[in-house]
Amino acid sequence: MTINFQVRRAVPADAQEMARVIVDTWREAYRGLMSDAALDDPELLGTREKFWTAALTDPKYSANTVAVAEFEGRLIGLAMSGPSLDAGGPRQLYVLYAYAAFHGSGVGRALLDAVIDPDVPASLWVSDPNPRAQAFYRKSGFVADGSVRFEDGVRIIRMVRPAPVTGTGLDSASG
Repeated sequence: MTINFQVRRAVPADAQEMARVIVDTWREAYRGLMSDAALDDPELLGTREKFWTAALTDPKYSANTVAVAEFEGRLIGLAMSGPSLDAGGPRQLYVLYAYAAFHGSGVGRALLDAVIDPDVPASLWVSDPNPRAQAFYRKSGFVADGSVRFEDGVRIIRMVRPAPVTGTGLDSASG
């Protein structure tokens, strides 16, 4: 699928629409993994809007990088990274979501690259099972490292991307 989307840095005015993207994509991705009560909580949208407002305005989040993807004037995805919260690398992908209708369009990869340089070691946590997301991250150089935890009753695994190998310093012509 080829679409003409744009990726840009998120701004505080995006918080309300970012909250909507998160709530909608959580419902698409996690129905059956998370409880319906959590996904259908009438407070969820307001809670997410408060979070994104803080993430885009509070100095305590200043080390984070937040990007959004737009298509035809509306947000279709978002991503956020920041300093690693564990031992998985210097950067950690905290959030990456795009509407299912845009899976396979390049939006996810563009968002990932916008918040974490492809040459920087990084980590992330992804729900398990979530074969589509895990395959996407593997294509981006991430591998499961065996770390597992549970959040809101959902099993999640850590995936890490090591620094790219730029050469061994050995002359390949010598035996």
